[in-house]
Amino acid sequence: MSTETMDYPKDLEALRARVAELEALNKQIGDKARERVQHLEAELKDLKARRRDAEERDARRIDTSMEVTPINEADVTLRRLIQRVAMILQAEKIVIMFHERDAQELVGMAPAYGVDEDRLPFFKVKVENGISGQVFREGKPALFLEASSDSRTQKDMVKLLGVRNGITVPLVIEKRDDENRVTDRTTIGVLHAFDKRHGEEFIEEDVRLLERMSRNVGSIIANLQLYREITEEREELLQTFESLTSGLVLVSPEGRVSQMNASARAIFGQSHEAIGKQVTEVIEHPAVIELFQQQTSGEDLPKVEFNVNIAGLERIFEVQAAAVRSEDGKSLGTVAIFSDVTDIRSIDKMKSSFVAMASHELRTPLTAIKGFASTLLLDDGPDVESRMEFYSIIDQECDRLTRLINDLLNTARIEARESLKPFYEEVDPNEVLVKAMKIQQQTTHKHTLVLDIPEPLPMIVADKDKLDQIVTNLLNNAVKYSPNGGNITIHGTCKDGELLVGIEDQGLGIPKDHLGKVFERFHRVNNEDNRKIYGTGLGLFLVKHLVEQIHLGKIWVESELGHGSTFWFKMPINIDITEAKRINE
Repeated sequence: MSTETMDYPKDLEALRARVAELEALNKQIGDKARERVQHLEAELKDLKARRRDAEERDARRIDTSMEVTPINEADVTLRRLIQRVAMILQAEKIVIMFHERDAQELVGMAPAYGVDEDRLPFFKVKVENGISGQVFREGKPALFLEASSDSRTQKDMVKLLGVRNGITVPLVIEKRDDENRVTDRTTIGVLHAFDKRHGEEFIEEDVRLLERMSRNVGSIIANLQLYREITEEREELLQTFESLTSGLVLVSPEGRVSQMNASARAIFGQSHEAIGKQVTEVIEHPAVIELFQQQTSGEDLPKVEFNVNIAGLERIFEVQAAAVRSEDGKSLGTVAIFSDVTDIRSIDKMKSSFVAMASHELRTPLTAIKGFASTLLLDDGPDVESRMEFYSIIDQECDRLTRLINDLLNTARIEARESLKPFYEEVDPNEVLVKAMKIQQQTTHKHTLVLDIPEPLPMIVADKDKLDQIVTNLLNNAVKYSPNGGNITIHGTCKDGELLVGIEDQGLGIPKDHLGKVFERFHRVNNEDNRKIYGTGLGLFLVKHLVEQIHLGKIWVESELGHGSTFWFKMPINIDITEAKRINE
């Protein structure tokens, strides 16, 4: 028997003792491990409780901070709040969906967290569909653990964002009274928190936290909307001020310019830099400064007029000022409106001149008619030849009165937007021009009327009587404003489907600054040469209407002072009668 075989029992006993020792040690380690695991579980539970407390404190801190958020910082604050919500809930994505009333949809809006904001407009759902619509309609939060299998999320676009789980709560705006009681609640959308981090799931405590924070989100959105509305209204108001044709100047109680629109800057030759300056530095007209000063003292002042030279033209402005006060009566300054009354004053002046001229125009033929009629009634009246001459003069003066009265009536009808009832037919312009020239030639011995028509003019569609009136008025005007005589040439041609006629004289001419005004009613050039030439200032006004409104043409004048004028008009050969009648209805 070998030595190794003889020692076997002894080794077995040692092995058994070793096993027993190992089992005792394993039991000791197991007990300690269980104690350690239990200790770690307790620490984890305590950590979760402390984290929840911290989240509650953060939520309360958010509540407090939102109360003092400046409205003009709402956009930035909302973005920070969304980030804070994501941090507290340990959410990978936060999305706001806003209710669009017209489309009755909930649509993703910026800011968002963890989502490409360019994709938000595609994240939308009808209010009657999906978990978003359910929460919006019912006003109650919802929790879903598996988006892919939850029937409520099938119609939401959560797949677009790759969502696994999440919470959806209503986005509510609350109105409170002075005692902080809720007086009104309006649901404006929903707030989503998607995908709990580290593969965890959202729990009911997360739902309550998100509900609480959603009120802050809603409050900021309401403030942001209000701020944007106020900004838009202010911008619209400023744009309205800028577009006013009248000048507007607002002066503060300290005498500084608070607002000055484009028209006012043009009146006083100022730029945007005028804002903030003393009004005395901006406006140099004593009457206007005095108006501001007296208005500030509370005096009730009448309107003031002053003259301004703008781009070389003298303009007349009327200014009226009023005090601006807040609801509690506090003075906010003085506002002044500057209205350009140049044309109004010009018309008033022209009307006064018109009354004087019309009186003269009426008196002159009436005096002649009365004088010659009285002579004819005498017992020893004139001989037959003289009587015929007197009858002829009376007839001419009656025609003159008729033309004057017709001009007045037609002007009144045009001003009242009443049609002159055109009658369109085929007209031979050659005949009209020759007839008008012959009749006008009989009224003057100083002038020679010449017809310059290289080729016979084609037939046109026009109102024959009114075409005759146009040519007659222009010829009469040429004779009247050529007191020294000379040639009066009638030019006529056809070009590009239009009849072109020009009446050229060798008379006084028209100053350049009057060329654009000669077709206005009552307008007459008032200078030494024209002072003895009487007229109503209505002839060219009527001619312009007959050319442009009745015949859809155009009239203009070319003139050189002291060398005569040429009045040109053109009209289509084949006028669009339907369009012409429509315009004159």
